[in-house]
Amino acid sequence: MIARSVVLGATGATMLCVPTAAQAADQVRFASDVFVERFVSTPGGGTARILERADRLTPGDRVIFIVNWTAARARTFTVTNPMPRAIAFQRSGDGDEEVSVDGGRSWGTLGDLQVRDGDGNLRLASPEDVTHLRWRVPGTRGSGQLTYRGVVR
Repeated sequence: MIARSVVLGATGATMLCVPTAAQAADQVRFASDVFVERFVSTPGGGTARILERADRLTPGDRVIFIVNWTAARARTFTVTNPMPRAIAFQRSGDGDEEVSVDGGRSWGTLGDLQVRDGDGNLRLASPEDVTHLRWRVPGTRGSGQLTYRGVVR
């Protein structure tokens, strides 16, 4: 079997997770990173977890997205991230996100959303159906971090 690779330039990996703030865009700054999670054998038969910058992705790679935010003023804002088509959503770090399975037109928790299967029948949405993620950040000043995981399709 031939492994297919997705090659990303220096800014390509960062572009996979460019967040948008629905409010207070001039008061909130974002910095995003994308890492590939790998496990390697260690002496003595153990396993170590390694995070590497995502310069080259191969189907099956586990990817971790990190969005850091800094708010200059205490003001509620919303962070919305599209899921790249090449990545199947797995879970977030805190589980407080809302998700969309229709390109951002409607939102809810994963357990409440439905999609149509190939035969037109409704079924519960799965993590792989997620097209967008959204977090509501309460009125706070300072900084924070949002993380979520996916797998390269």
